[in-house]
Amino acid sequence: MTEILRVENLAKSYGTFEAVKGISFTVREGEMKALIGPNGAGKSTCFNMLTGQIRPTRGEVFLDGARITGLPPRVIWRRGVGRTFQITGTYQSMTVIENVQMALISHNRRVFSLFGRARALYRTEALALLDRVGMADQAERPCSVLAYGDLKKLELAIALAHRPRLLLMDEPTAGMAPSARIALMQLTADIVTEEGLSVLFTEHDMDVVFAHAHHIMVLNRGELIADGNAAEVRANPQVQDVYLGGGMLFKEIDHA
Repeated sequence: MTEILRVENLAKSYGTFEAVKGISFTVREGEMKALIGPNGAGKSTCFNMLTGQIRPTRGEVFLDGARITGLPPRVIWRRGVGRTFQITGTYQSMTVIENVQMALISHNRRVFSLFGRARALYRTEALALLDRVGMADQAERPCSVLAYGDLKKLELAIALAHRPRLLLMDEPTAGMAPSARIALMQLTADIVTEEGLSVLFTEHDMDVVFAHAHHIMVLNRGELIADGNAAEVRANPQVQDVYLGGGMLFKEIDHA
């Protein structure tokens, strides 16, 4: 598979404290890769360096072979890196379809040429994206009345509006009911399979991780201590030490 993301010796220090300690990894086309670890492991710092919110102390990030290290977030977004956040960020006063239309307007560089015509722009494309995530029947509802799981699906549609090559998902199922978690991640897995999208996601729910991630990385105190398939991660002594007593990491999960 084609290499979409390559990270080399990426690190971030705050004075004498190293939040991320020189990690290296790749994400390939059509791959769902999980980045897990306890609170404070450095996962969010890593994501923020990949998307340009934080400048690395050292190391390099490459997207499709092109260096993107330290570029502004808007430039990295334009180059094909999307992101969803643990806390959803939609325009609550707008309808579901208007939120997606705004994302499409931005993607197509029409923000400064609207002149009151925003509601007429890209409706067909927005409806297609909503249909893709199972939200077309709620297109005209205001975001303020949506259930939390539906907000997560809307956020996914918004992220897909600019046709990313790589999608970073930060705790995508946080705060969701178990059935809604399964549905959202299965939807994401289907999009990965059908469209060749690459996904890197952080997640605390180990059922979600082991059910959907092709490969799993484990970060602990800023260090990458494991990178492999589910069986390799389960068998890793350092990972066992980190999660000792957690139980969930090591239970067998039916992939059938």
